[in-house]
Amino acid sequence: MNPRQAAPLLLAGAALLAGCGSSDSEQTTPARTETAPEQAPQSATAPQGCKEVKAPAARESGGEKKPKTKLSTSNPPSLTFETNCGSFTIKLDPKAAPNAAASVNKLARSGFYDGTQFHRIVPGFVIQGGDPTGTGTGGAGYTTVDKPASDTKYTRGVVAMAKGGTEPAGAASSQFFVVTGDDIGLPPDYAVVGKVTKGQDVVARIGALGDAQEQPTFNVVVQKVRAST
Repeated sequence: MNPRQAAPLLLAGAALLAGCGSSDSEQTTPARTETAPEQAPQSATAPQGCKEVKAPAARESGGEKKPKTKLSTSNPPSLTFETNCGSFTIKLDPKAAPNAAASVNKLARSGFYDGTQFHRIVPGFVIQGGDPTGTGTGGAGYTTVDKPASDTKYTRGVVAMAKGGTEPAGAASSQFFVVTGDDIGLPPDYAVVGKVTKGQDVVARIGALGDAQEQPTFNVVVQKVRAST
């Protein structure tokens, strides 16, 4: 599987969220690409609320299988992301994106997200993770599609799936982003899989740890994702 390159795009002054899926040939979207994860520059002291950790070792992309069942819409599960900067919880929304929500839940329960990092942090915009390679080019090895409603808004706390620039609206693999701005003005192209219900202060803390090149200034690692039963 050749991963699709997942580099930031620009649209009307706002960065698009690029992710990856699986394809028969490598595709590249404009802007920066990287070949290997690097440890973010570390300050003399860790930011308040964070603990210093090393960047996780890159894992091979792909190899996962799509879930065969959808989630309950009446009682959907929550996922708690435990990081070295604190924990935050996401309530999944299978009504908005039944295929992607089921996929994220399956990946979380299998440990796919454990030991991954937030490889893209754009202050006032998003934090982006879910790539086992840590480069922004990796994914689960499959793609789901849930075309968002035309009135979808990407406001603070919304969790949506990143996609490659040439993929259709609502395409998703494993990479996700959490919105840190009030309303970041993206078009309805990204499958919404849930919303932060607890730990928004932690998301804001992580969201401050990025530079002008959208690179993390501190290693933020997902140590464990715990799913509600």
